Amino acid sequence: MAKTGENLRDKSRWSLGGMTALVTGGSKGIGDAVVEELATLGARVHTCGRDETQLQERLREWQAKGLQVTISVCDVSSRAQREELMKTASSVFQGKLNILVNNVGTCITKPTIEYTAEDFSFLMATNLESAFHLSQLAHPLLKASGSGSIVLMSSIVAVVHANFGSIYGATKGDINILPLWHFEVMHTY
Repeated sequence: MAKTGENLRDKSRWSLGGMTALVTGGSKGIGDAVVEELATLGARVHTCGRDETQLQERLREWQAKGLQVTISVCDVSSRAQREELMKTASSVFQGKLNILVNNVGTCITKPTIEYTAEDFSFLMATNLESAFHLSQLAHPLLKASGSGSIVLMSSIVAVVHANFGSIYGATKGDINILPLWHFEVMHTY
């Protein structure tokens, strides 16, 4: 048993040394914390975000801590940009990926009745379609690594009503039921 206050990262069982990870939306919020945690545990991490300035600021901070992180500017609501992101990750990680963290999530906070068709499409593409498509694109890299994992980030709003972002809640609720188990059932990584 670990002594009280003992840092779990000091234990070899918590090491991600030699592993690779792609984290979407890693420049702020939960994504930022996930990038830093994975890199602190020894993984080489590639992350993306829409804001290049914010990404560059975070990259400087991660590099100052000695963490192995690379970045790409990417709007995951764009299919073409998702495809380019996966090409970049494949190049950075020599065709192998151990961990895909589909973290990206955005919300438009206004009454549902005021959502435009563009608002709806943007939320669906960003929060739901991107996770599924990136998982498909990552599949060959995950399989090539011999040890692949897909992480889908959801939200409490997916299961509990909130007075904002009902479409956001729907996209995150769908994340909870994506048939990604099929990737694992059909293939042993």
